Amino acid sequence: MGDDNGVNGDLNANLRCQSTGDPQLDKAVHQWLTWDKNRWTRAQVESLVAAGQWDDLRSRLCGRMSFGTAGLRAPMGAGFTRINDLTVIQSTQGLFSYLSRYFADFSSRGVVVGFDTRGQEESGCSSQRLARLTAAVMLSRDVPVHLFSTFVPTPYVPYAVKKLGAAAGVMITASHNPKEDNGYKVYWCNGAQISSPHDKEVLQSIEEQLEPWSASCWDEELVESCSLRTDPLTQINSCYMDELTSLCFHRDLNSSCPLKFVHSSFHGVGHIFVQQAFQTFGFAPPIPVPEQKDPDPNFSSVRCPNPEEGESVLELSLLLAEREDARIVLATDPDADRLAVAEKSDGCGWKVFTGNELAALLGWWMFFNWKENHPDPADTQRVYMLATTVSSKILQAFARIEGFHFEETLPGFKWIGNRMHELSKTGNSVIFAFEESIGFLCGSMVSEKDGVSSAAVVAEMAAYLHNKNLSLNQQLHNIYQTYGYHVSKTSYVICNDPPTIQKIFGRIRNFDGEGSYPKTCGGVRIVHVRDVTTGYDSSQADLRSVLPVARNSQMITFALQNGVVATLRTSGTEPKIKYYTEFCATPGKSEVSSLEEELRKVTAALLDEFLEPERNNLIRRFV
Repeated sequence: MGDDNGVNGDLNANLRCQSTGDPQLDKAVHQWLTWDKNRWTRAQVESLVAAGQWDDLRSRLCGRMSFGTAGLRAPMGAGFTRINDLTVIQSTQGLFSYLSRYFADFSSRGVVVGFDTRGQEESGCSSQRLARLTAAVMLSRDVPVHLFSTFVPTPYVPYAVKKLGAAAGVMITASHNPKEDNGYKVYWCNGAQISSPHDKEVLQSIEEQLEPWSASCWDEELVESCSLRTDPLTQINSCYMDELTSLCFHRDLNSSCPLKFVHSSFHGVGHIFVQQAFQTFGFAPPIPVPEQKDPDPNFSSVRCPNPEEGESVLELSLLLAEREDARIVLATDPDADRLAVAEKSDGCGWKVFTGNELAALLGWWMFFNWKENHPDPADTQRVYMLATTVSSKILQAFARIEGFHFEETLPGFKWIGNRMHELSKTGNSVIFAFEESIGFLCGSMVSEKDGVSSAAVVAEMAAYLHNKNLSLNQQLHNIYQTYGYHVSKTSYVICNDPPTIQKIFGRIRNFDGEGSYPKTCGGVRIVHVRDVTTGYDSSQADLRSVLPVARNSQMITFALQNGVVATLRTSGTEPKIKYYTEFCATPGKSEVSSLEEELRKVTAALLDEFLEPERNNLIRRFV
């Protein structure tokens, strides 16, 4: 995609000379028009300059992206704060620079690169093109690149990193974000997403490598001609499916299962891979939702490509299930790292399970089968389950009774993946991990949440329970009866103004005077406060948070006297303030309606008293 000449070249020169009245913005415009070789994104900046849209230009050009809970993620389009050809080239140059300093054998280990099915015509940008440019930058410096030839689920990239012994991996995806977004997700050599200090070092390296090195960095055709490029698709897919059999415990039962399953891939990558996973487990293939099984970057049939939104985005899946008399619906998000599940119960309609409810079921299932194969109680001492701190505490209650270990991490699967790696080095085994936003990992074959393997595991669990005349929902209640009901509520408000978010959390930290957090919520006394943004935890003798300090995000947790735990945090990928509340009851306490009512009151007070949605112009989520 070459530079323009002639009249356009003269126009570019004139635009570079046109002052915006802001020296910083003038410099940013000049840099963009000098460096960008994508005619669509360059034209976007030219148009904004010609129209005098200075505020829009500032938001695009006067800043840079940073690594959140899922790498770099932003809208596609022109600008240093957006995902586009230039920012991906810059990011890859910085990544190369850091990896070449860190790994003495980097030139032999190479990197893995994958992509999902996203694209945006008006910016000439697609996940596939960005992946090829990522590969081109590495190849231009004689680094081997394992570039998948077609779209793959996100977990395939970290799986390939470990399997191939690569130094790192890059996945071009925005997962379940709106169609306008894309992302650049980086994995370390251990197969987990990069975390501190590597993420900060990579960002610093990016800042030092902003100007594209050469024309080769823009040459995506280099991936076709360079001998250092290989396609790992066949090998990795075969290895993944072979290893997936380690999570299959009842193959004979699966092959005779009378249950029907419907699967939606939400216009993303999941269809063929979930079909293969079912075959690996001995099942008949799930029935695909025809309108959603093929890739579509516009996500045409859903208002939001996030299956976590529940019944409102599962409409086509549920209608198909009704027609086909299928009792289970499975939905993977566009990059197939998350899984939503719905079940039809006789006379009760459809139940869409929350992430916390599915985790209770999957945690029980994985431990139940692990115990069948490890009858020695001593073996339990090396078993771990992990969850993010905003997720349900049901596994903690489970661990107290069954004797295995449970640990919490900060939000984001990068923390879980890296903790898994640490535990495995000391001979321990993580058999299940999850985050409440329908991200699950069964076993430890991947260091990332995995919707493909989770879909097959849920299907086998449903088949096993059906053979025992139990539904998923009935077994969920059995679990709660044994380990205590855990009633939770997770949702969010949208805030498109970052200063307002800062003001909200600043007010909470000075609620009852300077440096004084709220003392009550809805009239219930707050017993403890943990603020991982500042590192404060009133429950600790030294008042320091056990969880790592996360100064680049906002997260405050309140423990109430009535047993409710409530957390407010900003999203790492979207303009949202998320809230999480949970009531943890003791085993045998089964007055669910009273627990739910108590939780509802606290949740409403949390929003009204601390977030003040109306005063702060926050958009509430209505499903």
